[in-house]
Amino acid sequence: MYKNSRHLSIFRKKKIYINEFFCIFARIKMFVMAGKKVLYINQEITPYVPESEMAHLGRLLPQAMQEKDHEIRTFMPKWGNINERRGQLHEVIRLSRMMLIIDETDHPLIIKVASIPATRIQVYFIDNEDYFTKRLMARDESGKEYDDNGERAIFFARGVLETVKKLRWIPDIIHCQGWMCSVIPLYIKTAYHDEPSFANTKVVTTLFSEELHDSLGDNFRKSIEFKSVKAKVLDSYGKDFRFPSLQKLAIDYSDAIACVGDGVNPELVSYAKGKGMPFIYCPADGQLGDAFNGFYEQLCEK
Repeated sequence: MYKNSRHLSIFRKKKIYINEFFCIFARIKMFVMAGKKVLYINQEITPYVPESEMAHLGRLLPQAMQEKDHEIRTFMPKWGNINERRGQLHEVIRLSRMMLIIDETDHPLIIKVASIPATRIQVYFIDNEDYFTKRLMARDESGKEYDDNGERAIFFARGVLETVKKLRWIPDIIHCQGWMCSVIPLYIKTAYHDEPSFANTKVVTTLFSEELHDSLGDNFRKSIEFKSVKAKVLDSYGKDFRFPSLQKLAIDYSDAIACVGDGVNPELVSYAKGKGMPFIYCPADGQLGDAFNGFYEQLCEK
């Protein structure tokens, strides 16, 4: 009787320990999945620029993921039409004044920061007098596309990545939104691959209906060169490097693709799906948190 009771007691204790182990494991797993560091690199964010499909998502998605207990950082260009006084932007001296060499020319990198009203979201702005301060977004006041848009995208990409290194913040996921971010996946997977900040980062690119129409210019090929990245990386995309080639470049070096709206170039959608990588159509606003939380979890498990 005593022997059986003792065995039963031991069995019950083991069962308790096993149950406690699985409870602790479940908590750890939940913590790991909920605590990702997500870097959002956006071309547009409201309320700093006029409302658009891209600016709307740039504003809502980071907040939705922050509410899911992810730790986020957000970047965008400091376009010339952004009212610094109204937006309460101020320069971050400790992050600014680095010189970036683009096509053998020095360009000072200026970092500004502001907080979106009524949220805990802080936005870092990449600024430079030649590329952003005195100029609008993709087009000038007459509606003509800037002939150095590709060069501007290169400066923006390198400016963001150098600033993240200075912040000593290591993102699990980098989510790029807009053509201005299209060079970033390439640099992360090549020139910055050995940097501790990006060595294990997963990259997501979002496709939008907005497109550039003019050539990105001959200078883009020379300007893209940096560290291990050489101009020949563009050879497979054709001699006349335009928007579809720029987006394909982003897709080729990304780990997952998101798609917004019905107006996205079907050639790009087909190209992305043909890569066999995780793919998501952006849902309605109220479902952003749940949809992308699951999408990021799937991506980090790969």
